[in-house]
Amino acid sequence: MAYHRFIVATCVLAFAVILLGAYTRLADAGLGCPDWPGCYGQLTVPANEAAVTNKAYLEQRPLEVAKGWKEMVHRYFAGALGLAILAITVWSWLRRRDDPDQPVGLPTFLLALVIFQAALGMWTVTLLLKPVVVMGHLLGGFATFSLLVLLALRSAPKRPLLVRNNWQTAGMIGIVILIAQIALGGWTSSNYAALACLDFPTCQGSWVPEMDFDEAFVMWRGLGVNYEYGVLEHPARTAIHVTHRIGAVVTFAYLAWLVIAIMRASGALAGAALLVGVLLLVQVALGIGNVLLHLPLGVATAHNGVAALLLVSLIYLNYRLWQRPH
Repeated sequence: MAYHRFIVATCVLAFAVILLGAYTRLADAGLGCPDWPGCYGQLTVPANEAAVTNKAYLEQRPLEVAKGWKEMVHRYFAGALGLAILAITVWSWLRRRDDPDQPVGLPTFLLALVIFQAALGMWTVTLLLKPVVVMGHLLGGFATFSLLVLLALRSAPKRPLLVRNNWQTAGMIGIVILIAQIALGGWTSSNYAALACLDFPTCQGSWVPEMDFDEAFVMWRGLGVNYEYGVLEHPARTAIHVTHRIGAVVTFAYLAWLVIAIMRASGALAGAALLVGVLLLVQVALGIGNVLLHLPLGVATAHNGVAALLLVSLIYLNYRLWQRPH
């Protein structure tokens, strides 16, 4: 079915946008262009400062061509994703004319979400990488990808066999815990706290290093502050990092229990549960690697990508748990 195939292709595009967004942020290119949606007032990155037509932008930020292109490539892909979701929404409403059962609520919500996500992308630049906005932009990207995967599952020509089970509530709790941990990861990254601890499992050689929780989780600070490279003192960054580690332990423990329990209880759901378990192990290994290898760009980007895959694998598992006769 062309409709389903197009949604699947859009899922792939959404995952690419997540990877490009992570790469842009981790390469410190989030302010590679001081304006939005263009770059120094142009649709492409100027070759040099002499090519910038509006010199006022250079007063805001000197041109760094490589960083500018990282940011613009991400924007090009994000724009293509927005157009693809618009096409899905229009297509869904057109199909509704011939099929009264054609769902239009989820596609329409996705369109509203991607418009809001574009606004968050603009505010990321105009508010100078304010952490709460950067974290929201990350969560919005994950939500877009996850809902597209859910739409792909619902639009598939063939549905998997219905499995009777009693694990729906446990599965939903797993999603809530994982989303909270992803938000903590976004807060860690946006506050440049990933390298607050350079050893593992201890932090700064201690199980209880100096931490400042009062400053660590202030969601909103004054306007006009440039948050590039972070503004928090080291104890506050340490508090964020350690909290993210504690969240990782909680997430790992719960999801590992959920995977093992479902695999024991239902052979029909074993494959979906096993996928969650494998991605969980990979994600933990990448998180530890980020610390011990001092946040290499490839590993850090993969950590973001696998987090997105882990989330959609858990959504697939929940889709199977909550599946109803069609």
